[in-house]
Amino acid sequence: MNAFFVLLRKELKSIRKEKTIVFAILIQLFIASFSSMMLAGMMSFYDPTTISDNSPINLKVGVVGHTSSPIVHFIERENSLTVVRFGDIDSAQDAFQSSKIDVVMSIPQANAGIVDMDLFLPESDTQSTIALMALNDPLKEAENYLRRMNGIEMNYTDIEGKSHTSYEFLYSIIIPLLMFFPALIAGSIVIDTISEELEHKTLDTLWAAPVSLHQIFSSKIFAAILTAFVQCVLWIILLQWNAFPVENFLNVLALSVIIAATLACIAALIGLYFKDRERAQFVYSIALLLTAGLSYLLDPSPFNLITRLAMGNQNVGILEVSFYLIPFTIIGMVFVLIAKKLTSAKA
Repeated sequence: MNAFFVLLRKELKSIRKEKTIVFAILIQLFIASFSSMMLAGMMSFYDPTTISDNSPINLKVGVVGHTSSPIVHFIERENSLTVVRFGDIDSAQDAFQSSKIDVVMSIPQANAGIVDMDLFLPESDTQSTIALMALNDPLKEAENYLRRMNGIEMNYTDIEGKSHTSYEFLYSIIIPLLMFFPALIAGSIVIDTISEELEHKTLDTLWAAPVSLHQIFSSKIFAAILTAFVQCVLWIILLQWNAFPVENFLNVLALSVIIAATLACIAALIGLYFKDRERAQFVYSIALLLTAGLSYLLDPSPFNLITRLAMGNQNVGILEVSFYLIPFTIIGMVFVLIAKKLTSAKA
């Protein structure tokens, strides 16, 4: 057992020397540490209407026509909007063209029935989207007010909490990315360490010491799994620090470690078979793509399961996580058999 821990320390030291691995871990650290900013940035591409949830907006709205309309009153109530009144449409458009105001609203005199309002927006898609987003709430309030004035009652249910976009990105992208990326790195670490031993013919020298081949390979796999485990724990802590709660902490961590262990064993098999780093890494990448695609045939898939666990879904738990011990056990047994054959051949 002492020999195993000596080998384990040796493998952990070698991981620190791998610049590619360290760089990949630093990228994950950046994502986990600044996940709130990353989330805001990605959501702005996916759903621009979420920009106001994460950054201040200040717009000048030029109003012409019926400037005492209730619509103007609701716009003035918004802190992010400043109303500038104009006597005619020409002066408002001149101010708009010279960028003194951001939006022009032409409001007709109030009459019974439908209110037709002209809205002039910037040519830029980004600016027009932000303007529409900022005007959305006050215009809805004005619409409801006009409905009530005309005897039309509408009932709405207020749903509190984060927007569906924030929730979607956090639990279906950010958390699976941070929890499974260490598993991908674990497999890459195992391939690198095994391939280097075989390419540089150092495995025979190492085996000449009072250690078994099983201990040599196990230490490499365990070092990769331990690296993935530490990363996952750190990422969850950083997510909590960014005010992103991760429910079922232990189950999420267990699933991440099981996936990391499974990929590490697969990588060990690939490394033993191909014996050189370049081919082994290429085949490992192809195997990852196939495994990720086929995993969606499972119910629930690893990505679906970790999302549901992290959000606190009561219908999944340790039983669903334990299911993934089956492929890990099978692949682990295959690896042990191949390692025994290699030992017999060496003997």
